[in-house]
Amino acid sequence: MASLDAQQLKASGFARLVSWTGRSGRTYGLIGENLEHFAMTPSDLYLIAKGSHPLWVGSSADLVGDPLSRSRFRLALDCADRVFRLLTPGAESDHLRTIWDLEGAEPMQALSAA
Repeated sequence: MASLDAQQLKASGFARLVSWTGRSGRTYGLIGENLEHFAMTPSDLYLIAKGSHPLWVGSSADLVGDPLSRSRFRLALDCADRVFRLLTPGAESDHLRTIWDLEGAEPMQALSAA
């Protein structure tokens, strides 16, 4: 997983790092954001979820350029209980592949001592 720096964490409070596994099996580092006050930045990719179910994955550019994505985003915000920012958005050429992978993602289960 990528190392964290101050800019990536954008400390406006406590940032929580979680890992989700995509459809492909790839692991993604995500930072929990405050759903009530989050603001999208142009270069970041976001995952909006209810529990462990992704409702919408995309960026601000997707909202501007794709009416269907914009509609799904609005619906997701109506019933979501959490939002995450992808720690390392990756190359622009991988944008759609990453969205597809995260739309079927699941949170990784934390290891627990028995």
